[in-house]
Amino acid sequence: MTAPGPLHEALAALSLVDHHCHGAVTADLALGEFESLITEGAAWPGISPFDSPVGVAVRRHCAPLLDLPRHVPPADYLARRSALGWREVNRRFLAAAGAEAFCVDTGYAPHPLTSPAELAEAAGAAGHEVVRLEQVAEAVAARGVDADGYAEVFRAAAEEAVRRPGVVAVKSVAAYRTGFALDPARPRDAEVTEAARRWLAQGGRLADPVLVRQLLWTAVDLGLPLQLHTGFGDADVRLHRADPALLTDWLRLTAGTIPVLLLHCWPFQRQAAYLATVFEQVYLDVGLALHYTGPARARAVLEEALEITPFRKLLYSSDAYGVAEFHHLGALSFRRGLAELLQARVDADELSLPDAVRIATWTGRDNARRLYGLPPSEPSRDPSGRPTRKV
Repeated sequence: MTAPGPLHEALAALSLVDHHCHGAVTADLALGEFESLITEGAAWPGISPFDSPVGVAVRRHCAPLLDLPRHVPPADYLARRSALGWREVNRRFLAAAGAEAFCVDTGYAPHPLTSPAELAEAAGAAGHEVVRLEQVAEAVAARGVDADGYAEVFRAAAEEAVRRPGVVAVKSVAAYRTGFALDPARPRDAEVTEAARRWLAQGGRLADPVLVRQLLWTAVDLGLPLQLHTGFGDADVRLHRADPALLTDWLRLTAGTIPVLLLHCWPFQRQAAYLATVFEQVYLDVGLALHYTGPARARAVLEEALEITPFRKLLYSSDAYGVAEFHHLGALSFRRGLAELLQARVDADELSLPDAVRIATWTGRDNARRLYGLPPSEPSRDPSGRPTRKV
């Protein structure tokens, strides 16, 4: 095995900003429960999610942090995890991610999860909140509102939500609810009222195209960065409708307003790269794909994302949910994949080493700091008191 190059060393030392993730489960997990959290799919009768690229990556790259040999059998992995207890497991993996800050989507919690503050405390990092706007709308409906007053009450509730301490962005899961092939124009008041009347009579999740458009335009009015799920997700998404290129007309109309962060993107990272290249307000990441491909293929995903993307427009995220292994595995995959990619360009004399280190620092940390207005964090310290991850 060749010795790590300077870019591997630089990225290993870099304090990351995970600009989009979720909490970690606050419970010990049985084998079946753990398996359900390492796949975006439903149960596969007779097939274990451990027998997939992400399952292999967990056994290879996460087992050593539990004091286990690499490639340990799943039963032994879960036994050790349970013996340590969820608090210690979360602490080990969150600390190993090497993040100075997490921006945590708090709008999806079918399991008991750490709050942004609890996630940050376990990692020795800062925690910030991302408000999911569909959750705000559904809470408004659950409290009771008439159709004529819905738009005003939703706007007020969204404004109140983003005033909570630590909120740095909003998010929409329009990709799941309607897809992006929407009329890009801001809906008229009468349209919103009629759509609200239909939705409030039927109940359920917000999935009305008019109300989703109104939600996206409300995000513009709020003035914070807007995160949009695109591409890969669970079986609830219709993948062809989650192509970010379908947002082109809406992005034209919203140019010069708020930053729009295209999350995850796979397999549409090239479409997202195009949008980030031609629209000043568009940024992207390839989170979620990184831990599902693992270090073995992270470079390939990042290479496609960086074919044309301006270097100040790619961010790091893990989109980790549930198992803290994913916070660690996403960070590890990003560090290795980006280091391999940049080192190859330096070796080919397509980049200077100082330029490559600058690109790594922008992508892993500084682009997110700038977009979300995050302050530089104090360097974390190892048990001897020496600062770590100083890049």
